[in-house]
Amino acid sequence: MKGRCFPPADVCADDLTEEAKLLKVLADPNRLRIFVTLTRSKSGVCVCDFAEGLQLLQPSVSHHLKVLKDAGLIESTKRGTWVYYRLSSSARSRLRNVFGLLLSRKLAA
Repeated sequence: MKGRCFPPADVCADDLTEEAKLLKVLADPNRLRIFVTLTRSKSGVCVCDFAEGLQLLQPSVSHHLKVLKDAGLIESTKRGTWVYYRLSSSARSRLRNVFGLLLSRKLAA
């Protein structure tokens, strides 16, 4: 075993492309703020509240919401002239799986 570490590391060979995409979407501070706000909301949040609360222009808020929606993390409903956002039904379980993977540890036998 000259030139190699012992014991060799058990390097993860799983395809983590989807998990990486999900983390990349949430890596932006404003998108993370939007997501956290939605995790705390029971009835959805109006797009106008995000623009005011994040101190961003409406086009920037719309961009961040679109990225989150395209990633399947949030859903929207139009009520009159306003659009309300909420977490998608799969968002929590998807993130639980990603963070479970990140935080898992093999227990010593």
